[in-house]
Amino acid sequence: MGELPVKAPHAPWQESKHAWRTSRERSPWLPGIERPRMPPIVPARRWSSPLCLLLVALSLLAWRAEAEPGLSIQPGTAKPGDPVLITVWGLNGTPTGTLAGRALRFYEATSGWQAISGLPVEQTAGTAEVKVLGFAPDGNAPVSLAGTLEVVDPGYPNRELRVAGKYVQPPESVKARMAADRAAFATAFSQPLGPLLFSQNFAWPRQDRLTAPYGDKRSFNGKLQSQHFGTDIDGDPGAPVYAANVGVVVMTRDNYSAGNTVIVHHGGGLYTTYFHLSRISVKPGAKVQQGELLGKVGKTGRVTGPHLHWGVKADELWVDGETLLKLDFFASPPPRTTPAP
Repeated sequence: MGELPVKAPHAPWQESKHAWRTSRERSPWLPGIERPRMPPIVPARRWSSPLCLLLVALSLLAWRAEAEPGLSIQPGTAKPGDPVLITVWGLNGTPTGTLAGRALRFYEATSGWQAISGLPVEQTAGTAEVKVLGFAPDGNAPVSLAGTLEVVDPGYPNRELRVAGKYVQPPESVKARMAADRAAFATAFSQPLGPLLFSQNFAWPRQDRLTAPYGDKRSFNGKLQSQHFGTDIDGDPGAPVYAANVGVVVMTRDNYSAGNTVIVHHGGGLYTTYFHLSRISVKPGAKVQQGELLGKVGKTGRVTGPHLHWGVKADELWVDGETLLKLDFFASPPPRTTPAP
């Protein structure tokens, strides 16, 4: 267990040691090359014309399209269960790619294209390959980008917990309810990919003591084995729970095991979940801001005491929320270079 930081840390842009490799096998970023100058900042009153705004937007798109193709991987080192953010730039059209052999889904981002995915908890230590295919800015020449991610042993601990017997061996009377819960979760997690809905990095939903990390292996009453796909944050009953980022509420529901639940979709196939609430303060379909009240800490569902179970799902994988807080979704790519004649 550990103390929550006062402010969520944001790691600087971290590149894979092989992230520079392109189909031409040359580094697109050379020391001493100056970043291209962006259009000067002009007072808003002089840019009121829609034509001026259109010209600025087109110039930014052209600058992005002319950048030398490249990719970056965050974090530089990961453990099984970590989210992984892959950003590519200098390509024409939506790229395709894989992380450790698993298909990536790219959405358009300010710096090019991004995919937020993760490493399965079953991933073995070693290296995970990232492969991306796309087309050069002219739309004709194929481009292949590759990088590697170092994967370290997570060392997830084992825990023994005591809960009410009905949560270990559910009675027949609740099995239909549990099936309905699974269907509701599947619907909530099936939102269109779309672009990111937020413009700042993630923050903690509560500032309090961590009582259980992501990934620990659990035995309930000595019988049921499972793995903890979330981060437990302490709190007195009725303490506030806030949205970790901007998004749209896609579930407010009383579930058998998760208790009172809120799920927020943040775009890009990225979701945050808030379990065991005593009270829900939002409605389905509502757009929430970072730091907006979602509900109150409680002890509903399968719990040993009051707390917030905060979960993160990225591209259909449950991933570690603590690592999500360290990802910088808005870091600028390295400056472009002009190829030598």
